[in-house]
Amino acid sequence: MAQQVSYHWYKRLFAWLMANGTAEYEEKISDRKRSLFTNLHGKILEIGPGTGPNLSYYPPDIEWIGIEPNPFMHSYLQKEADKLGLHIDIRTGTAEKLDAEDNSIDAVISTLVLCSVPNLERTLQEVLRVLKPGGRFLFIEHVAAPNGTFLRQVQNTIKPLWQVLGDGCNPNRETGIALEQAGFASVDYQNFDAPVPLVTPHIIGVATKAT
Repeated sequence: MAQQVSYHWYKRLFAWLMANGTAEYEEKISDRKRSLFTNLHGKILEIGPGTGPNLSYYPPDIEWIGIEPNPFMHSYLQKEADKLGLHIDIRTGTAEKLDAEDNSIDAVISTLVLCSVPNLERTLQEVLRVLKPGGRFLFIEHVAAPNGTFLRQVQNTIKPLWQVLGDGCNPNRETGIALEQAGFASVDYQNFDAPVPLVTPHIIGVATKAT
């Protein structure tokens, strides 16, 4: 029981930190998000929407579903949606088993989530399963620094502690390679450096399911 209470306390604290400690990052990456999230329509599924930093970029006429495993994020999500006048459908679940039917989603969105899912390959197969033929997976993720660099050595060293502090986040995950091998018809992404320590290397892009 004590372990469960401690776990809930951590999840509650992490939700608060996400709601109150990411404003600077979000401001500096806002132009990239605005560009990535253009032309969204229909049914949208966001994996790990957290406290809702992406909601302000979405058009009001989409049908939005959020799969968020941390229940303490839900109130922040709903508050943000109410402020923006959006109707949202928040579901508790995991990325490895998305609560959506096969071939039912126009676009899946993930920002700073694939670093922390327990099974990345399974998650990407779930994304493919729920997307309609020709559907798009839009992502912004931090990734491992190149092999042989000092930053990669640091990422490898701090990984155990980083996972504890970051709710399972892997600082050295090869997410780009996993996307390329997942079975999408096309994967198009760019590398960029984000204003965050240790997980500076990021990728932004779109993966498209075959028609």
